[in-house]
Amino acid sequence: MAKRPTVLVLNGPNLNLLGTREPGIYGRETLDDIQAACRKHGETLGLAVEFRQTNREDELIGWVQQARGSAAGIVINPAGYSHTSIALLDALLAVGLPTIEVHLSNIFARESFRHHSYVSRAARGVICGLGSQGYRLALTAMSEILQTQTET
Repeated sequence: MAKRPTVLVLNGPNLNLLGTREPGIYGRETLDDIQAACRKHGETLGLAVEFRQTNREDELIGWVQQARGSAAGIVINPAGYSHTSIALLDALLAVGLPTIEVHLSNIFARESFRHHSYVSRAARGVICGLGSQGYRLALTAMSEILQTQTET
């Protein structure tokens, strides 16, 4: 049986509070709910999903760097680091893996400081405003990206 490609699903600060943190914006699902849905969807796509969350920028950057040798692609919800972290952008560019950025809320319908994401420059695509469905859509897109890479 062929080894399934691994997609690293990374989550930034405060996402561990999902379900209770501003449910009007972020919904009532917990990060554990999203993780379970990602793993299940990944299975149907033939992907191994490795799911992580941290409140620390340096840890997030370390995980991105480690992905170079262990993952086929990255789905990332950088949360607040989207708008502040050039270091995270640099890490994503350095590893050169296909990356899809996800946000639960529509960052363009919110405060103006949320309208810019440094991470977007390293992403093949950005999905925002669709709640947890955005993660599943990102995994579907990643599966197609990885399939195209193997065919070429």
